[in-house]
Amino acid sequence: MSAADAMDADFVIVGGGSAGAVLAHRLSEDPDCRVLLLEAGGRGDGFITRTPFAGVLQVAAPINNWGFQTEPQAGLNGRRGYQPRGKALGGSSAINAMVYTRGHRSDYDAWAAAGNAGWSYDDLLPFFLKSERNARFGAPWHGQDGPLRVSDLRTDSPLHGAWREAARQRGHAVREDFNAEDMDGIGVYQVTQHEGERWSVARGYLHQILGQRPNLRVETGARALKLVLEGRRAVGVEVLQGGTRRTLRAAREVLVCAGALQSPQLLMNSGIGDGAALQALGLPVVHHLPGVGRNLHDHPDFVFGYASDRVDLAGLSLRGALRFVDQARRYRRERRGLVTSNFAECGGFLSTRPGLPAPNVQLHLVVALVEDHARKLHLGHGMSCHVCLLRPRSRGALTLASADPLAAPRIDPAFLQDPEDVRELIEGYKLTRDLMRAPAMRAMWRRELWSAAVADDDDAGIESLLRSRVDTVYHPVGSCRMGSDVLAVVDDRLRVHGIEGLRVVDASIMPSVVSGNTNAPVVAIAEKAAELIRRG
Repeated sequence: MSAADAMDADFVIVGGGSAGAVLAHRLSEDPDCRVLLLEAGGRGDGFITRTPFAGVLQVAAPINNWGFQTEPQAGLNGRRGYQPRGKALGGSSAINAMVYTRGHRSDYDAWAAAGNAGWSYDDLLPFFLKSERNARFGAPWHGQDGPLRVSDLRTDSPLHGAWREAARQRGHAVREDFNAEDMDGIGVYQVTQHEGERWSVARGYLHQILGQRPNLRVETGARALKLVLEGRRAVGVEVLQGGTRRTLRAAREVLVCAGALQSPQLLMNSGIGDGAALQALGLPVVHHLPGVGRNLHDHPDFVFGYASDRVDLAGLSLRGALRFVDQARRYRRERRGLVTSNFAECGGFLSTRPGLPAPNVQLHLVVALVEDHARKLHLGHGMSCHVCLLRPRSRGALTLASADPLAAPRIDPAFLQDPEDVRELIEGYKLTRDLMRAPAMRAMWRRELWSAAVADDDDAGIESLLRSRVDTVYHPVGSCRMGSDVLAVVDDRLRVHGIEGLRVVDASIMPSVVSGNTNAPVVAIAEKAAELIRRG
């Protein structure tokens, strides 16, 4: 038996989320390449995950969800924020709102301009196309043959028409496709669904090939504790599975795909990170790489809430419950109606002032009254509208709480730390509120809630409200940043600086967050990474 044959696989992938699922699929297309995928959660293929309405509620519940918290945020009056992350095959694509957006061309062009060759928008567009199977749109901006299903919503909600009409009334463009040449405007989102069911990345890339490829092994319930290093080379992973510690070895590479919060945690637990910080926790320093965990950031997000008398919106009432029974029956018959909702059905990308090179805020119109990530419930019916800042300047960090690899990391996205973020989000607040007061939308709600007492010209009052309510919109990135400077963690081939046989492939490698939802970009990143790996 050769030394390679004695290994568990050629590639060991840590994390079966969006990036890990793509890599497992693509690398195992070569029958001579042995792939082992490790996931701490379960299969992510149950009824709750497949059913959109139920699946989104996982964000608020400890179901397929790590449910992290941030450190107290100085910019948010010392509050701790909530950080739900997917814990199942498919990762956060198994619990998210399924919105399919890619961001703005300038996001990726800025990555390339910073010295990351091959990461411009034109470089990445072929990988977006390769991954996508769009039910409506085709070339040149969309693919129709990829594993990831993308389609129009099937909710038939009256909000869609009202939202578009409100945009016209306020002079905003109405956009049918946010992923074509231009993205600015208002419209209804396409989603990662197929015929009314959630189409997580695992469903597209993994579930259909489980047991079909003898060279692909997928193990769930396997919690990665640390990387196994021989000198400056990664040769495997130590995991906890079923109460037993095991070491799984890779003949070629270890690919870390644990996400922006847990990939840097795994590197630091393995002795790769800022040397002084690791020593302070009693961890051995294998490689001083001070950028690990730095540059963590996210889209800061404020949510407006509105009470409504409309029972065709989600809510808690006897009439609403009776209607929901009918909607559940419709879902069983047709896979249409409220049960197919991703909640964040409508939205758009707007510029808060003239002259900006790209939209700087994103809106998500939600068909339910949502407060504190749906963890605080209200009787009755209503709607919500998120506004998030797309290019925040604030930068935080992901650090270890202790040397215990099972302890949650310390998460500090530094929300609203930069005064310019506050100024721009105040502008976004005003723009969103104006849109919600357009006649077409005003007819859909009865009462504005927690923002009602704040006057439009009271910037100090708006800032106070923002600091009391802003939180994540679930897009943490940047904590294993791609680049070539001293604080970069991976190079433009996603290889960890100073360590052989180790790459990071997930949202943590983004130098800066894209202008939109992050799941589709992570899929494209992983598609590109698979090609880079195959090239050697």
